[in-house]
Amino acid sequence: MKNEIIKDLGGFIARHRYARISSRKARLVADVIRGRNANDALEILELMPQRGSAFFSKIVGSAIANASQDESVDTNDLIIVDCRADDGPMLNNRLRYRPGPQGRAMPYAKKTAHLTVIVAPMSAVQANSGDADSGAANA
Repeated sequence: MKNEIIKDLGGFIARHRYARISSRKARLVADVIRGRNANDALEILELMPQRGSAFFSKIVGSAIANASQDESVDTNDLIIVDCRADDGPMLNNRLRYRPGPQGRAMPYAKKTAHLTVIVAPMSAVQANSGDADSGAANA
C-alpha cells in the first residue's frame, strides 16, 4: 500500500528506524497527525506532552525537507497521507532480566519501533480521491 501511495500521489517519505520507543506509545501520536496539513501537524506536535511527539516532529520535518527538493512542490500545501509506527526488533534481539522477589529473574523488553511518515501535495491527494469517487460511481 505504501508504494502505491508514493507512486500514485507523488508522495515523499521519511523514516526513523529502530527508534527507542514502543510502537504502542508512538501510535498514539501517529493517530493524531494522520491526514492533517504538515504545518498544522508540526504545531500540534510542539504542544503534545507525549514522548513520541519529539520523534514524529523530526520525521515530519524531514519529510517536508524531502519534498522541498522537488521544485514543483509547494511545501505549504503538503498533507500527511500516511503516518505509522510499526514494531521493531527488541534491543539486541533479546529479553533482558531484572532481579525479582525471592531470587527470581523478571524479564523485560527494551522495545524499538519503525516510524514512517508519507507526505503528498494536497492537489495530488484531491485529484486521486476524485478519480476513485468517479470510478466507484461508474461501477
